[in-house]
Amino acid sequence: MNRRIIKPTPFGSVGIIWTVLNGNPRIVRVLLSKPGLSTEHRASQVYPNSQASSCKEIDAVAAAIKGILEGDDIGIPLDVADLDLCSEFQQSVLRAEHRIPRGSVSTYGLIATHLGKRNGARVVGNALANNPFPLIVPCHRAIRSDRHLGGYQGGLEMKRALLEKEGIRFDASERVVCAEFHYPRIMSNNGIQPTRAADAWRWAAL
Repeated sequence: MNRRIIKPTPFGSVGIIWTVLNGNPRIVRVLLSKPGLSTEHRASQVYPNSQASSCKEIDAVAAAIKGILEGDDIGIPLDVADLDLCSEFQQSVLRAEHRIPRGSVSTYGLIATHLGKRNGARVVGNALANNPFPLIVPCHRAIRSDRHLGGYQGGLEMKRALLEKEGIRFDASERVVCAEFHYPRIMSNNGIQPTRAADAWRWAAL
């Protein structure tokens, strides 16, 4: 197993744990720094036998991650990640989350409904809480249905900062302010309303 540490970034160091599968580099984990716990320390705990190493493909992902953390409009293809490490359901959640574009958010419940799991907000939240590939899969773009942030591996301060860098605004109660969620619903500050049929079709197609 190999590790590539990205530093400095506005949110501390970030680690890429990667290996080679069928001749191609594949990322198995992205490690974020946490308050009082650096990525280097986390990597030494979780992957004690990993070796400092990189290649041009991993360097490109590292540069993209650094750019995202600095506020650049960059997306990272999902095929750099080894999704086979995840369950089939978690893969479906990560793919749905990966499709949420910069400047948009969705809720755990709406993602669940999109995947055919009504009342499945909790299992979607758990799948994202255990996302092995934060920033590659932008799980900071999933929030609670009451427009509060929910959780995030790097902490709520980092989650809010990432969303603000993407143009998301917050009200005085620290709730996300937006006209509509990604995936089929329209939201106003008065609550979530069912979409008109035309709007439902348009958002379902995204």
